[in-house]
Amino acid sequence: MTITLIATSFLLGFAFKTIISNKKNAKMKKVTGIGGVFFKSKDPNAINEWYKKHLGFDTTPYGTSFEWRQLDDSTKKGLTQWNPFKESTKYFEPSTKDFMINYRVENLEALVEELRKENVTIVDKIEASDYGKFVHIMDPEGNKIELWEPPGE
Repeated sequence: MTITLIATSFLLGFAFKTIISNKKNAKMKKVTGIGGVFFKSKDPNAINEWYKKHLGFDTTPYGTSFEWRQLDDSTKKGLTQWNPFKESTKYFEPSTKDFMINYRVENLEALVEELRKENVTIVDKIEASDYGKFVHIMDPEGNKIELWEPPGE
């Protein structure tokens, strides 16, 4: 009985240590896909209409959404947003670029914590809405990047 207890304790300890060790060594999955492409336009309404007429986009005043299924779980849907903004928009600031890419992520809080440790410029605080959680960062060339954790991820 004592030997069984010692062996069980040893095996449970080994299993627990292995699980903890693997979690520490596992690389955090950062970006899971492109959540959206945003760009400045002289006339967003006209550009929406052009894409609707010539390329079949189902546009609204907010552009269009492309729906797709996740590769690793086809029961889960995803969306990629395409949206022209007014040329005068301040939304892309502090970037001076005419575009911004939105990347989907799985755990925004953990990612922001890791990015801070890596001295990445975090532009604002994480904001939560019905559409999920958002935060903006800057890359080394001055491109503003939007990170998005969809709701339920």
